[in-house]
Amino acid sequence: MFSLKQPKPTFKSYLLPLPQAEDHIASEPRIKKLEPVLLPGEIVVNEVNFVRKCIATDTSQYDLWGKLVCTNFKISFITDDPMPLQKFHYKNLLLGEHDVPLTCIEQIVTVNDTKRKQKVLGPNQKLKFNPTELIIYCKDFRIVRFRFDEAGPESAKKVCLAIAHYSQPTDLQLLFAFEYVGEIYHNPAKKVNGIDPGGGGASGQQTPLFETYSDWDREIKRTGASEWRVCSVNEGYMISTCLPEYFVVPSSLADQDLKLYSYSFIGRRMPLWSWNHPNGSALVRMANIKDVLQQRRIDQRICNAITRSHPLRSDVYKSDLDKCLPNIQEIQAAHVKLKQLCVNEPFEETEEKWLSSLENTHWLEYIRSFLKHSAELVYMMECKHVSVVLQEEEGRDLSCLAASLIQVMLDPYFRTIVGFQSLIQKEWVMAGYQFLDRCNHLKRSDKESPLFLMFLDCVWQLLEQYPAAFEFSEIYLTVLYDSARVSLFGTFLFNCPHQRVKESTEFAISKNIQLGDEKGLRFPCVWDWSLQFTNRDRLLFHNPLYIGKSAPCVQNGAVKTFKRSKKNYSSTLRGVPPALKNGIIGEQEFLPRRNSLILKLKPDFLQHTESPTGSIEQYFRDWFAKPVDLHGVILPRVSGTQIKLWKLCYFRWVPEAQINRGGSITAFHKVSLLADEVDMLNRSLRQYKSNSSLHGSCLELDQSRMYFRANSLNDTSGAPDFLSSSFPFSPVGNLCRRSILGTPLSKFLSGAKIWLSTETLANED
Repeated sequence: MFSLKQPKPTFKSYLLPLPQAEDHIASEPRIKKLEPVLLPGEIVVNEVNFVRKCIATDTSQYDLWGKLVCTNFKISFITDDPMPLQKFHYKNLLLGEHDVPLTCIEQIVTVNDTKRKQKVLGPNQKLKFNPTELIIYCKDFRIVRFRFDEAGPESAKKVCLAIAHYSQPTDLQLLFAFEYVGEIYHNPAKKVNGIDPGGGGASGQQTPLFETYSDWDREIKRTGASEWRVCSVNEGYMISTCLPEYFVVPSSLADQDLKLYSYSFIGRRMPLWSWNHPNGSALVRMANIKDVLQQRRIDQRICNAITRSHPLRSDVYKSDLDKCLPNIQEIQAAHVKLKQLCVNEPFEETEEKWLSSLENTHWLEYIRSFLKHSAELVYMMECKHVSVVLQEEEGRDLSCLAASLIQVMLDPYFRTIVGFQSLIQKEWVMAGYQFLDRCNHLKRSDKESPLFLMFLDCVWQLLEQYPAAFEFSEIYLTVLYDSARVSLFGTFLFNCPHQRVKESTEFAISKNIQLGDEKGLRFPCVWDWSLQFTNRDRLLFHNPLYIGKSAPCVQNGAVKTFKRSKKNYSSTLRGVPPALKNGIIGEQEFLPRRNSLILKLKPDFLQHTESPTGSIEQYFRDWFAKPVDLHGVILPRVSGTQIKLWKLCYFRWVPEAQINRGGSITAFHKVSLLADEVDMLNRSLRQYKSNSSLHGSCLELDQSRMYFRANSLNDTSGAPDFLSSSFPFSPVGNLCRRSILGTPLSKFLSGAKIWLSTETLANED
């Protein structure tokens, strides 16, 4: 009989199985197991597997394979593959390496290669073809591209429609921040990154939010505004819904008068005090008076009250911002042209006219206008000792920018990190700047205008001209701009404080959330940077060139405090090239330097203002002739060569525009190492003087306030390989264009690298 038992195989193979086949079998379930990291209240609404993220346009060898996920907060590309060509990644604790917040998406384009069709997707739109490619244009100038060649066609279509729907909400309460705080209130034990997400400030010194009476009272005392008082007439938003509950007014104005006058102002926005000069001059913001019949009488009463608050009873100088500055529509048009030039247009089509095209955007011209006008108002307060009233139709747009710039120029406190954050809280958030509309979180393009970005750009211009006067770095300013596009922080989410209270209260009622004595929901505050970045990464916010009000020094073994004065600054500037001395360029600097790609032109700041007496010209002439007091007034240099394009902000996502081991970060790196060496010496001397134990000494020596640290004294190591002009951001994975070497743009970008020869620049990859 035949046996039913299968015979045992006798053949033995000594060959290894093919690795390609095994890898292919193992890769499929691995991709399916990839899951996104979700925040409290965040849910996955759609996803698709086997998606390819494009890294370069001319080849697909660097492309990444993974899963594309759409949540109610972000789009997330999840992959096990390491990012190619990338040597550094600045990690955000809320967002993954390939994540884009939904509120950062500007436009969604779907493409079908076979049918040669493309469509810009809007909310609630239908897609009649199966997309083979998805291109996402972001508000921060990023362009991200995905391919669906191996993905299911229906799944690809659904994820594209989901991204279009959730990135363009029709109601404020559909933004992710509401779901997030709702989950936190229902589950108080949940924390983000191990931190209570409702804090109002970062670790260390707290940022005043100006939501309480005491915050305003402390600011009055800090500035010495003895003739001004905190007014609570708008408590509960009983008078105006676009004003804070507490604000500062002249002491001579009674609450009853304020209530009566408020009906005559647009939006019932009564005059708001912003700041007081030590000489008694005040900076005030005011909306236009709509009642023509009462305009002269009310205006006179307000001006008289401001005059009485001045110790010298000086006159009031009114500046009509609507007449002397570009309007929000012009600023938006300039921003669109700038984005088109920097991101959308191919370099080969714009290379011959790039610099003239940059000028035609008018972006730098508007930057110059704000800096110039703010400097003129600084002169009125500083030299003429008069109070300044910034008048605007609603007092919520141009006055935010102008008032903030004036205070940055006049008050060194606002050039510190905490002071700058308090300035934004006071002059933007609480004063009713319409972040919801101007940032276009709900895609209402007719109200969009990048005024907040223009303010940060103006501050960057001052930082570039006076780097030792600011505690924060340009990386801090760039990250702050990015944070305005994250729909988690209540700081940049609403048009006014009343809207936050109203909308969050309605949401709390609909979700059965008990608020108790709280006025609305408590949203995360952007100033709690520990929610986004680690302690080490936040060190990049600090400017290593910053000189504090007092610098500790060691003399004869004892730690003393050295107060810096104008005389001290003068002595420290003696060895500095004339081009860096307070903005005065010496005659020898008018000629182009050897191998320089940018010609120096004579500054025209002193000729920009026509005055019958010539006093304003004399004031600027005298100021620029003296060494700068970094803890006093700083004035901008507004000549054509001094107003620059903020390359880190606008070019960081363009791979071709990067300078490897070049740009301002190289100087940042060297100065950080030098400052760290000085700190190491000071700590060593203090430990030696105090005769501490060796263990305690080692602990202190390990502490550093610098991101880049010297391994030892006299560390002369070169720049790390991962440094580039886009550091700490990485352009890898964003839509590429052709080479720009040899074009005017190449020369423009290489301006920060003038210490290299022209041949080196031309041959660099």
